[in-house]
Amino acid sequence: MPRVALVTGGSRGIGAAISVALKDAGYTVAATYAGNDEAAAKFTESTGIKTYKWNVADYDDSKAGLEKVEADLGPIDVVVANAGIPRDAPFHKMTPQQWHEVIDTNLTGVFNTVHPVWPGMRERKFGRIIVISSINGQKGQFAQVNYAATKAGDLGIIKSLAQEGARAGITANAICPGYIATDMVMAVPEKVRESIIAQIPTGRLGEPEEIARCVVFLASDDAAFINGSTITANGGQFFRKMRTRRVRICFSVTRRCYLYRSRRATCRCTGSNRSGMRCNTRCMRTALCRTFILLSG
Repeated sequence: MPRVALVTGGSRGIGAAISVALKDAGYTVAATYAGNDEAAAKFTESTGIKTYKWNVADYDDSKAGLEKVEADLGPIDVVVANAGIPRDAPFHKMTPQQWHEVIDTNLTGVFNTVHPVWPGMRERKFGRIIVISSINGQKGQFAQVNYAATKAGDLGIIKSLAQEGARAGITANAICPGYIATDMVMAVPEKVRESIIAQIPTGRLGEPEEIARCVVFLASDDAAFINGSTITANGGQFFRKMRTRRVRICFSVTRRCYLYRSRRATCRCTGSNRSGMRCNTRCMRTALCRTFILLSG
């Protein structure tokens, strides 16, 4: 029986490409939309993918919609939280309404979409949560304090869900697209669009289908060991900087080991006493000091 995938904001732009790609990969797909009935009807007519209308910013509305999807198609195995809106303004001009509209849709909307189906995924010991974040959630963006905050928050959601769901066979990952050739981006004045492309090393905008292929991979069994990760798909426009630090770890002589902890040990390298040192594998008869290079974000 095909697995069921839900794509919020799945009838237009990147969401539409994701819905189609998942269907082509063999999933039974449900795509949600917020208000454009005409566009949703055309999408269903051209693709055969069922569309459902609800507001992801409203928990009760989302829960009722999800129940309808599961009644029609079966338990939801894959959630792609793609729905999002911008309400751009410089921070000193941003209104509380602009802030809350973006927070409620882009951040709270992820909670409202995932939370109702989470218990079922835990019971069935399988689930895929994929959140579409943004390059601007990684680097920030002028006039997008609200949007960048939500997209950065989405990354925190998937890292936490990854830890909670791992033993139940649930993975949670994010994709951070750069500038993609959607209707919204193509509507930007040509000069502005050219200035954006000039910042992208590949010299072009991304295609919605390129993001969709990332989603199909993360939803598959092949990605079962990828959890809490972020795929950055931006043509090389932004790299997350890594910091290096040296950590000196000393394995010292221990006289007695119980419950994986040494009773008392003396570090031969520094001569200092260490109590309660951790003995991970076995008591070592010789003192060994090693320096490791750790990468941390």
